[in-house]
Amino acid sequence: MTSGTDGIFADLGRVLVIVPTYNERDALPLIVERIRAAVPEADVLVADDNSPDGTGAIADSLTEADPKVRVMHRHGKEGLGAAYIAGFTWGLQNNYDVLVEMDADGSHQPEQLPRLLDALRDADLVLGSRWVPGGGTQNWSKGREVLSRGGNIYTRAMLGVPIHDATGGYRAFRADTLRNLDLHTVASQGYCFQVDLAWRTVQRGMTVKEVPITFVERSVGDSKMSRAIVAEALWRVTQWGVAERAKGIRQALARVKR
Repeated sequence: MTSGTDGIFADLGRVLVIVPTYNERDALPLIVERIRAAVPEADVLVADDNSPDGTGAIADSLTEADPKVRVMHRHGKEGLGAAYIAGFTWGLQNNYDVLVEMDADGSHQPEQLPRLLDALRDADLVLGSRWVPGGGTQNWSKGREVLSRGGNIYTRAMLGVPIHDATGGYRAFRADTLRNLDLHTVASQGYCFQVDLAWRTVQRGMTVKEVPITFVERSVGDSKMSRAIVAEALWRVTQWGVAERAKGIRQALARVKR
């Protein structure tokens, strides 16, 4: 078995791919197999939210078969953001150098992970982007594409971030990047969680790169998308944008008074 520092990404250090799950018993073995084939030196952490369909037991069987697969059994369904924060915390405590977000349903293609890791060599955060040249989606309705593109345009306008796909969930962080993001203060979920971390990275002056990916609509299991997730993202981005503008006005007035 390849060690965590062998392979073409040895210069990046130890790589951990975090895969949150809730009712993904059919999809999980497939995605873990593809991750292990795409980047054999990477470890995989399955963060299961006590799935009632037995996903946790499937994850346990994968760890027994492959020592590079780990599982974190969480108490219940607490949301995507909470699962990733728990996974990041575990990865940092266990001295991983790179931490990757990846969905369990196959929408994020593990075969494209090498391009994210390659770009991380001169970045602090790499985003797999659907909305840069070369990126795209498969099996999406026109309405969903308009919603995603529009949400990202709105995010750029409100927050002033030079990012085309701030809502995407396929990304690779350096460990030091996460240590600088005050993860204990992150309360957002879903798309908004992804926007929050990307914006924090930009605000701290770190380097964010986007590489093209093709997002493939899941073929196994049920989508976790909901109106509540979209509504939370819209509301929080609006709040953050308004607060940022108010801060800018206060700073401008303070300079004038001097």
